[in-house]
Amino acid sequence: MSRADLQNSRAELIPLQLEHFDQLLPVSQEVDLYRYGPSDVSSPQKLKSYIQNALDDRAQGVALPYLIFDKRLEAVAGSTRFGYIDQVNQTVHIGWTWLGDRFRGSGLNAAIKALMLDYAYESLGMHKVCFRIDERNTRSRKAVEKLGATLEGVLREELIVKGGYRRSTACYGLLQHEWLNHKKKNRIDE
Repeated sequence: MSRADLQNSRAELIPLQLEHFDQLLPVSQEVDLYRYGPSDVSSPQKLKSYIQNALDDRAQGVALPYLIFDKRLEAVAGSTRFGYIDQVNQTVHIGWTWLGDRFRGSGLNAAIKALMLDYAYESLGMHKVCFRIDERNTRSRKAVEKLGATLEGVLREELIVKGGYRRSTACYGLLQHEWLNHKKKNRIDE
């Protein structure tokens, strides 16, 4: 599985390393991952643990974590990854994405997801990409719907997140041919 940089005109995804800690720390202080999911980067130690867990998953072949670099603003913007990589069934999840305040709503996330979807289908040989999103996170849900993903169901009260809240997870899927049709219809070139 490749560990190469991925890039388009807007974003560069650089394979995550422990050395990225100092670059990610200021951005991590702007997000509350634990609000919608089980991950927490709210302190330096929690961020180090988050990075190390992502690297451990990569070493096991079940994840490809990245640092996000915004080429337009020339700044580190956050992190994302491919996870639950299943080569046999040709499925992968895209998620664990977090961006600093100034990058949200800028179009960067759409550029990242387009880049990742192309890579998943063209280079990783996947048939299906999945997205799992807190049912309450309407912003993220709308973003994957704009990419052409279909809501396939909701896993009720599946995870415990911040404050002991039992999160229900909206499960989205996007098949390779659906992405290709969506790209063609919407003239997505990146």
